[in-house]
Amino acid sequence: MDVEAARRTRSVIMLLGPLLDESAEYRLPYAGGCDLGTRTVQPHMQALRQFGLSVEAKSGFYAVQAPPSDGNDRTFVLSERGDTVTENAIMAAAHRPGTTVIRNASPNYMVQDLCFYLQRLGVEIDGVGTTTLKITGRPSIDVDIEYFPSEDPIEAMSLITAGIVTHSEVTIRRVPIEFMEIELATLAQMGQALEISGEYFARNGRTRLVDVTTKPSELRAPEDKIHPMPFPGLNIDNLPFFAVIAGNAHGQTMIHDWVYENRAIYLTELNKLGAQVQLLDPHRIYVNGPTKWRAAEVGCPPAL
Repeated sequence: MDVEAARRTRSVIMLLGPLLDESAEYRLPYAGGCDLGTRTVQPHMQALRQFGLSVEAKSGFYAVQAPPSDGNDRTFVLSERGDTVTENAIMAAAHRPGTTVIRNASPNYMVQDLCFYLQRLGVEIDGVGTTTLKITGRPSIDVDIEYFPSEDPIEAMSLITAGIVTHSEVTIRRVPIEFMEIELATLAQMGQALEISGEYFARNGRTRLVDVTTKPSELRAPEDKIHPMPFPGLNIDNLPFFAVIAGNAHGQTMIHDWVYENRAIYLTELNKLGAQVQLLDPHRIYVNGPTKWRAAEVGCPPAL
């Protein structure tokens, strides 16, 4: 493992669950790669302790001990309904004999995609798309399959935003509508004209897709603040796009990012592009529009 590269990403923490039954002892470098706010790994540890995992923080790395599986059934509640926390717990349960019930699980798009993939591998998972998952693990997984990860709602929202801000008619195909419904409803409330096609399935056979066409529109600031919520609410990673979109709207829009301590601060970079963003506190901004955009050099925080 390239330790220095691993320390620059948050995803290294995702190896804890899959390695649970692969090695009795191992070390992992500290997770990094995100400057959006304080992001503790304790929810991951709390979840994986249910499987007997023991983790000790050393200088620059985690020392991990993973005892052999006892084969017992287990039920536990996640202290945080996090996407990666849920995925780590799912991957740990998938390889362990017995039945695991995970409550307060995230039902977000990447979690569902992982469940669909594991089901193709023969792992029994009930409750996909809900906050309670029941997983019957397979100690031995050795099958060849072909699988296609579903389309990304964050990528789709970025393209929709580009169409809106440039007053363009743009068609974005293969939009995962189940994970975009609140975003599209919010846009409609702001006066954005959209054409949405009929639904069809992604190549994984499970995710519902549509094509979305943006139309040049006169936007108005919503009466209520725009804020994220766990799925099926507005996706936390789609929230920054609404700061840009609000720059095109007539009136004042409040953006409330209650999740991260620093991300609202970074949105003031839009002022370099001509926006009128007022920082109220580390979690809230006002965006006053409409904006006459101009070119400029802006910085982007690391958030892997």
